[in-house]
Parts: sequence; structure tokens; C-alpha cells
Amino acid sequence: MNLPAPLGESSAFLGHLDHLSRVAPLDRPILIIGERGTGKELSAARVHFLSRRWSGPLVKLNCAALPETLLEAELFGVEPGAFTGAAKRRLGRFELADGGTLFLDEIGNAPLAVQEKVLRVIEYGEFERLGGSETVSVSVRVVAATNRDLPAEARAGRFREDLLDRLAFDVLTLPPLRARSGDIELLAEHFGRAMAADLGWEVFQGFSAGSRVALGGYAWPGNVRELKNVVERAVASWLDRDKPIDRIVFDPFASPFRPQTPQSVASAAAPAPAPVEAATPIVLPGDFRAAVASYESDLLTRALREARHNQRAAAKRLGLGYHQLRNLLRKHGLMPARDKD
Repeated sequence: MNLPAPLGESSAFLGHLDHLSRVAPLDRPILIIGERGTGKELSAARVHFLSRRWSGPLVKLNCAALPETLLEAELFGVEPGAFTGAAKRRLGRFELADGGTLFLDEIGNAPLAVQEKVLRVIEYGEFERLGGSETVSVSVRVVAATNRDLPAEARAGRFREDLLDRLAFDVLTLPPLRARSGDIELLAEHFGRAMAADLGWEVFQGFSAGSRVALGGYAWPGNVRELKNVVERAVASWLDRDKPIDRIVFDPFASPFRPQTPQSVASAAAPAPAPVEAATPIVLPGDFRAAVASYESDLLTRALREARHNQRAAAKRLGLGYHQLRNLLRKHGLMPARDKD
């Protein structure tokens, strides 16, 4: 496997790499936790290649991709006649990983019956193939990953507490991209240069100041994977190679012609309510200033929410200057604690 070099300078990311480097040589199970797109599979590969098992196989399996019977067969193998169509013996991932590392992605999705068998292999290094009675012995280091809260899943009875205890010899928690201050621009330039090279560009001019502000202010729910997609899409759609990229599309589904849900279509087709008769009295607030202040506060809150708390984007939505917005946020007590002077 051609393992890419880790890319990042933030203290959160460097702290993760340091933790990984310390735990990788220890021949014990490891649990990697992180949001989608944070690089759990890459971290598992790095654990393997920094361990004493680096020359052995690195075998992977996504536990969320298969139903219980097929997952059990993939993990532990199959004997002839175990089920219809099983004509010959097939080795499972544990046997294929013998002497190396088995990466179990999305371990939180594994059924309880499969979890019990995984625990036995971790504890004793033994299992039986599906449909067989012969005990198979292996030496495998298990590295598991999830984006779920496994302690909460265990308390709810959806994950075995004894398996969690074994997997949690050490827990590597990957920082989300929004917590990696400074790494967004670094990664964006890296992905942008790579995409420009794929397209045959001689020079990549980078991103404009406005684009860098937009990239830095976005929340990145899909983390590094989403950033890579956004950057590659921006490069591929940019027509002037001699200028920095000045257009970022975060939501590729955004379109005035986007298909609506049946509910929204029905709502749009419903007849407009009858106009209110002129004689209907208007209810005035008892405190004019308080009503105006409440309305201002509501507008500010909605603008921040829609702009994912990017203050510059929120100001633009409201037709305000950046400093005007910040003064209003202070006035209404909406300024985040970290931004208060």
C-alpha cells in the first residue's frame, strides 16, 4: 500500500500523530473513533506500518456493508456445505490477516452474535469456520474504527461491553477538520495542486482571498473527504487557469430546479390563504423597543445559522458590513465567547 504522508500542522492533528506513533508498536487491539471523512482508514494503515507486524498482511473489512450471515462468513471463512452455494472451503479475513493486522471499519454496526465471535478471537486467537467444527488458530492484531459513541451503545445493549473493554486498550480519536485550525488552507492547496496536475495545468494559481475566507469559515461536516471533493470540483469548473480560483460550491445539489419532496410540492400547489379583511385589527406590541430588539435578535440568529456561524457570510446575507454585524451581535449578547474582546 502506498501510504500518503500525513498532512497538517495544527496542534490537534500533530497530537493525534504523536499518540498514534506511541501506541502503534504495542501489539494490542486499538479503537479509532472519528467523524466521517476524518481519515480513520489511513490512521489504521499507519498503525499497521509502524507496528512490528508491518511486513505482514493488512486486511480490511467494512462491517456495515454486509448482513449478519455474510459478515460472519467474510470474517471467519466457510466450510463446504455450510450453506447453499458453498461448494468449497473459503478462508475468512482473520485467516488472511494471520501474522498481520485486521482493520474492522464501522465495528459499531456488527451484530451482537458476530461481536461475540470477534471477542473470542481477540481473547484466545481461535475460531471455527462457518459450518465447521475444526478450531483455527491465528495471530492477528485487530484495529477497529467507528463514528458511533460506543460506550453509549454498550449502555443501550447494542454493543458488547466486554468487546468494548478489549478494543479500548487504547482509543485514538481523530480531530474533525473544524478543530484543525490552519490545516484547511494547507489541505486545500494540496488537493488543488493535485487536481490541477491531473487536468494538465502547468501552474496552479491557488485560491483568492475570498475563497480562502469561505473555505476557512465552512463547518466541514464531511471533514477532509468533503474538503477534497469541494476543492477538486472548484478546480475542475474554473475556466481561467491564470487567475486564482474565486468560486467555491459547497453544495453541488443547490439549484433552483432541484426536485422537491412530495410534501413541498403539495405545499407549493396548495391555494393561497384568503386575504385578511381590512377590518381585522392589528395587534400592536405593548413595548415597541423590546419588539424591535427581539426581531433584530431573531434575524441575527437565523443569519448565523444559515451561514454556519461564518460571521462574514452572515453579514453579507443581511446586507451589513462585517463590523456592523459584530457590533449588533455584541448588542444582543450573541457574540461567541471565543470572539468577545
